[in-house]
Formats: sequence, structure tokens, C-alpha cells
Amino acid sequence: MLHEAEIVVYQQYSPPEVQRVIASGSSAFIGEVDASTVLKYPLAHGGDMSRLEVERKLLEVVGHHRRIIGLKRFSNSGLYLERAINGNLADYILESVDSPPSLQQRLSWCQEAAEAVAWIHSRGVLHCDIQPANFLLDEEFHLKLSDFQGKHLSENGTVLLDGGSGEPCRFYCPREDPFEADTKTDLFALGCTIYFIMMGHPVFPDIVDGEDGWYEKVNDRFAKQQFPQDVHVCSEITLKCWLKEYESASDLVQDLESVRMALSDTGCT
Repeated sequence: MLHEAEIVVYQQYSPPEVQRVIASGSSAFIGEVDASTVLKYPLAHGGDMSRLEVERKLLEVVGHHRRIIGLKRFSNSGLYLERAINGNLADYILESVDSPPSLQQRLSWCQEAAEAVAWIHSRGVLHCDIQPANFLLDEEFHLKLSDFQGKHLSENGTVLLDGGSGEPCRFYCPREDPFEADTKTDLFALGCTIYFIMMGHPVFPDIVDGEDGWYEKVNDRFAKQQFPQDVHVCSEITLKCWLKEYESASDLVQDLESVRMALSDTGCT
């Protein structure tokens, strides 16, 4: 995340069509082009475009879907994408502590997140970085999955495209090779995302980011299957994600729909 002073400095080096820098990641800036478009471009002027090229190709494979951020075009400047004007889900939830979203809203987000993952998996794409910060909110506060730097697999599992992404530790399924991924590692991260949506914070809040050995502590709990014990309406769903019991994201969508219908019948909000 950029500080205001840093944004002013970097604005000087942005492509001319960028009105202002609105976000940054590990390899790219996001700049406002107009009310409906952003440009994703390298951190360094004239920098490596290879990851953005992979993202373009992955978005082309995924195709149009209401839960996926839209690809507009690609140029020497970078990747032109649909703008989601209400920011990302992580920031929105963390900033809504005093007036948290309703239970029905949170369940809707859980289902929309699962729908996005189900769609990309149906297209042979693994996201490899499922987390609330990568779900954006459109003008009606519906979710759109973004930041496609994962993998495209052939029908026999051969990796056709690889953007080199990996999950942050609070969304990471322990495995021997951190860069190996499959549908169940995506669903593990989706379970952590659903937990975040329901609880309003990441897993293991007693472990503070940056404290001595925090990364190892989080990874160790997951590796030992010492999963969060918080009770919420999606507790069984998140546990099934962490135990890798779901065969597909579509199955998870059905379970979330069942939870929503049950709560609707009881009048819970």
C-alpha cells in the first residue's frame, strides 16, 4: 500500500493517460484512467511486462463473467481493466467495524466469491492468490475477482500459462512445493476468505503480523490442522475447505446457497 507522498512521486512517472495512482501491488501500479477504466502497469518505467502479458492471456481464457473483473485491452503501457469503484473487499470489511455488513450481505459475498472461483476452474484456470484483497466491489457492491497471475492448465494437467502467483500465509495451504497448485489449494484459500468475510478478520488473530516467527506459527497451525474454532453459519463449509473435502467450487456454491435459503426461511439477517 502506497503512502500519499509516495503516490505523488510515482504519479510523475505514470503513463500520460493515468489521472492518478490509486493502488500498488508487488509488481504493478493501478492507475485511474477514467470513471470506468484503470490501467495496470509495471512499477518501474519501461519495466518488465511479462506478468501483465500472462494476466491478459489468463483473462482471455477466463472470458466474460459477472464475477470477474473485465479485460478492456492491452497495450505497451499495460493492462486496461474494468474499474470497481468501491475498492477491495478486505479494506471495506476492515473499515466497516463500527457498522458491519449484515449477515445476508456477507453470505452473498461468500457465494459470489465461490461463483467466481467455480467459473475460472471450469475454464482450466487456477487463481493461486484467492484472498479478500483480490475481490473488488463494483458500484452495487457485488464482487469481482481480480489479479489473474495464476495458472492455466490443459485437460491433462499440463501448465500452459504460469504467472508465478502464490497465496499469502493466512490463505496458504501447506504443501511441499509452494508453487504447486490445484483446485483444492484454491478452495483452501477460499475457505480462509469466507472465514474473513464472516468474522471480519483473518484467521488466527492472536498471531500478529510481523511478530517474531509469525509466518511459521500460522503455517504450523494449518499444517497440524489446528483450524480456527470460531462458530459462524459457514463453519462447516470453511472446515471442509481446509480439510480439502470439496471436489469442486460448484459443490461449495451449492452448500452456500443452502445456508442462505435456510437462514432466509428463519428470517435471519
